[in-house]
Amino acid sequence: MDLFSEYGSAILTSFGLTLRLAVYSGIFALILGTVLAVFRVSPVPVLRFVGAAVVYTFRNTPLTLVMFFALFGLAYQLGFNPAPDDLYENNFRLAVLALGIYTSTFVCEVLRAGINTVPLGQAEAARAIGLTFTQNLTHVVLPQALRSVINPLASVLIAMTKNTTVAVTIGVVTATGVNEASGQMKTMMENESDQILLIFIIFAVGFMILTLPIGFVANWASKRFAVIR
Repeated sequence: MDLFSEYGSAILTSFGLTLRLAVYSGIFALILGTVLAVFRVSPVPVLRFVGAAVVYTFRNTPLTLVMFFALFGLAYQLGFNPAPDDLYENNFRLAVLALGIYTSTFVCEVLRAGINTVPLGQAEAARAIGLTFTQNLTHVVLPQALRSVINPLASVLIAMTKNTTVAVTIGVVTATGVNEASGQMKTMMENESDQILLIFIIFAVGFMILTLPIGFVANWASKRFAVIR
């Protein structure tokens, strides 16, 4: 119990930072991933090329390298500082940017697969009644595609939540010096080497608490909003 009395507050703070990172990155990834998916199915060749280039580049690049590029390439070399007066918030926002862009490529491919499941006849019927490509996509295709890929999207978000551990590589910490979950676990293992198993169990359970609700909600939503063909 000494472990909890000494590190309890830091553990909660670290998971709070991890949750904040996951939520912001998830929202960004869903928005950008949807835009990329639209690019990938667009009738405009330039948009299809841009979408494919972004997806192939970031999906095949290790997340650690994307994180390093965000910090050393964007921030240090190009001077891109989202929060120039706050070092801790700046690193956090760079981590959100890197994790969001990386995850958006997987969101894009999941959505594109969902778009391909929509019967071609429905899109043709929409065009026949005079709907534009944008109207066809937003009113006919995307709603059905989203409903058919709820579980795969949840899997992407669960993987993204676990990938927040990579943020430790660019020093994502709170203003009080508390790392996100993986960094805090490393600190505790270094300081309490005789309780490594307990520390591992604590953080494993913590990540399960963060990710299990996503799966439960996705299973409910996929049944509730299933597309009946």
